[in-house]
Amino acid sequence: MVGLTLRNVGKRYGALNIIKGLNLDIHDGEFLVLVGPSGCGKSTLLRMIAGLEDISDGTVSIGSRVVNDLPASRRELSMVFQSYALYPHMSVRKNLAFGLQNFKMSKAEVERRVADAARILQIEPLLDRKPRQLSGGQKQRVAIGRAIVREPQLFLFDEPLSNLDAELRVQMRAELASLYNRLGTTMIYVTHDQVEAMTMASRIVVLRGGKIEQVGTPQELYTRPQNLFVAGFIGSPKINMLKASLSKPGGQARVSVDGLADFTIPDLPTRDTDLTLCVRPSSVRIGAGSITGQGSIRLVEYLGSETLLHVALSSGQVLLVSDSGKTAYHVGDAITIGFDAADLHYFDAAGLRVEPTLNANQ
Repeated sequence: MVGLTLRNVGKRYGALNIIKGLNLDIHDGEFLVLVGPSGCGKSTLLRMIAGLEDISDGTVSIGSRVVNDLPASRRELSMVFQSYALYPHMSVRKNLAFGLQNFKMSKAEVERRVADAARILQIEPLLDRKPRQLSGGQKQRVAIGRAIVREPQLFLFDEPLSNLDAELRVQMRAELASLYNRLGTTMIYVTHDQVEAMTMASRIVVLRGGKIEQVGTPQELYTRPQNLFVAGFIGSPKINMLKASLSKPGGQARVSVDGLADFTIPDLPTRDTDLTLCVRPSSVRIGAGSITGQGSIRLVEYLGSETLLHVALSSGQVLLVSDSGKTAYHVGDAITIGFDAADLHYFDAAGLRVEPTLNANQ
């Protein structure tokens, strides 16, 4: 196993900055996911690590070795792409063995590695088939197997599941997580799908515009987003965002939100009077909570185990509320919704997290 260090890494195409002074330590044996919207630079960064893109600024180190000028073939890593890129005229066995044969490896060693990869990925019955005889999920296993046979120090994955249907994506997520647990090799995985990131990663890097917004475990990003972008990007269904105003009469912080009852907390360490409050749909309750408001149901989304209610407050603001799959509510129903101050995330005018002081009973 080996770790990776990025120091002040930048990538430019002429005057266009894609990656901007990025610093990151990737630990030995971790499953790190790079996530963010399209165009944020995550695939470019992965290609820079792989040696497929030149580095404009800074250094990339694998272990203790700076690899900026080292060709991809000598970086001791394997990369799995969105495209399977299998040789259509070769069997699965030959697809797995081809790269090893180019390294002049002995026949016995090639056969051992191919057999080990086929066993790990459970594709032994497919070894004599051609790619045209395989399903999408089977092709992806072969593409991953081609990376495994090289026994690299690092695995790089560039949106490998994006070509699969929804059911198969769920299955392959579980298989990749199981593969990571068996191999224990450092893995760096790129996706735009935050559900993939949350379910597989030991740590997540959230990128936007070529910069890191936050690094942390899935739980840290979900429970303590450091800015509004991360709060809105991580979590499904999406977090509710409410515009609020802050005043401090008598030394206490008083928070006002149109359509909801005002509430106070002992302190909120910011001079801004304009805030954004965020609350997860799962934290909003019907008919309960220390902070309440009246609303009307605009839309009901039945999802099986849960139902999402779109509730319009008197201010016009619409909140998502998570209810059970057996909900008795319908479009047009007037309801009271509520939540507790402890369930809120507070962000200042710049969109940065502010930590409140809460009463012991909140």
